[in-house]
Amino acid sequence: MSKIIVDAFGGDHAPLEVLKGCERAVKEIGAEIVLTGDSAKIKECAEKNDVSLDRINIEHTVGVFDIHQPPNEIMKSGKDTSMALGLKMLSDGRGDAFVSAGSTGALVMGSTFIVKRIKGIKRVAPSPLLPTDRGNFLLVDAGANTECRPDMLLQFAIMGSAYMEKVIGVKKPKVGLLNIGAESTKGRELELETYKLLESSDLNFTGNIEARELPQGKCDVVVTDGFTGNIALKLYEGMGSFFSGKLKWIFSGKGKLGGLFCLDKIKMLKKQMDYRETGGSALLGVRKPVIKAHGSSDAKAFFNAVRQAKKCADEDIIGAIEKCVAGNGLK
Repeated sequence: MSKIIVDAFGGDHAPLEVLKGCERAVKEIGAEIVLTGDSAKIKECAEKNDVSLDRINIEHTVGVFDIHQPPNEIMKSGKDTSMALGLKMLSDGRGDAFVSAGSTGALVMGSTFIVKRIKGIKRVAPSPLLPTDRGNFLLVDAGANTECRPDMLLQFAIMGSAYMEKVIGVKKPKVGLLNIGAESTKGRELELETYKLLESSDLNFTGNIEARELPQGKCDVVVTDGFTGNIALKLYEGMGSFFSGKLKWIFSGKGKLGGLFCLDKIKMLKKQMDYRETGGSALLGVRKPVIKAHGSSDAKAFFNAVRQAKKCADEDIIGAIEKCVAGNGLK
């Protein structure tokens, strides 16, 4: 059984929402969980809020990484934090996957230098699942690497394809390159050279994809540099909130009666746009599964992040990526 390490003090609503999500994961999916953090505070919070810690172990440390600290402090002053301890445990083989809703920069830094990268992979890339008309697509990179080379984007595509196939169950995932036009001659030198690499690879590359096409679900994996990817991600999240607010406005007041007739569809749309349903972003490129949960995650989001981490470990996503990397001649 896969053992999931969870940072009990990462996120805006820690440790309570973390504990509630982990309690549910133990009960519903049989997860074996180890929490990292101040054991006295964890036990006090659990007792006060009637949260069971049955089958949940605790590895004690008092530090909590402050999101305002420089990310590289995870290797220095942050060595005794709940995040750093979880990453060290993962690196030492005392767990099979790690979940944290703490600082993204620190988690990427710690994953890179504590857990370390898969052989042949040059950069770790946060990769969230985003909703479309036809399911979801994986965005790689969503913000860690603002400056990239074409070979890095090729690696993002390889890792993203392996993840979508092994974890999400998509056969021969379609890969698209985020660009300002569909033509192969569009874009900066980065996109032009990446296009050539993707075209000559064994991946199911379908060409360039424009931002307006993302919600249509034309691709299963969308590849870009972290700067562009983060802008796309934040716009996606913002538009989701915008439409959610507009729906409430449309069906408020006299529109409530009309809303009753399409309530089921409204609920389906709300669920589809809810980031809590997917859990978090996989940090692709790390030697062990690491999941970055959203900073504002509640119990539901943490439950799904643990489920996501467990599936990554159970399905040996790292082994699948390593195989794909080797198959594409990357060393």
